[in-house]
Amino acid sequence: MASLQRIGAGAGAAVVLGPPVGFALGTSKRLAAVVEPYLNFLRALPPLGYIGLLIVWFGIGDTSKIWLLFLASFPPVVIATIGGVHGVSADRINAARSLGANRFQVVTRVLLPATLPEVLGGIRVAVGFAWTTVVAAELNNGIPGIGGLAYLSGQRLDTALTLACIIAIGLTALALDAAIKGVGAVVAPWKGKA
Repeated sequence: MASLQRIGAGAGAAVVLGPPVGFALGTSKRLAAVVEPYLNFLRALPPLGYIGLLIVWFGIGDTSKIWLLFLASFPPVVIATIGGVHGVSADRINAARSLGANRFQVVTRVLLPATLPEVLGGIRVAVGFAWTTVVAAELNNGIPGIGGLAYLSGQRLDTALTLACIIAIGLTALALDAAIKGVGAVVAPWKGKA
């Protein structure tokens, strides 16, 4: 539960902030030219590469762990949103405009619904990546937490507990993925139906 709470805070912030940032970058070439290199730099870094810096900045408590999970989750959501915006055909936008839609209506009635399946895919990848990153996040002072328990049991050579942690991590990942897929089927039932 402690690990899920950390993921809820870190990946949750990425899920809230990522789509608006991705939408802004997807609709503005100038903004994308400035911001995307930094985003790709962050995406390329492994979480273990900057966890030490986060601990120096935010301490060994939950704040550094939440920041790590946010930084691991944010790029996939933004990049998926950008891809979704770029994937909307110009014909759809032009058709809406020719029918008298203003800019706001084009965004809310064409761009957002067409982009939503890609955003949900990015969220699915981001939450999965955050869940695998939880072990790195909980290397220091990770108890309570499944990643910290797995690390501690490995250090103590407790094979049974280590296997139990691995199974719990895997089953939780499957449950999270199924939940996100279920939400996606409800909020974007048109996915895959051209």
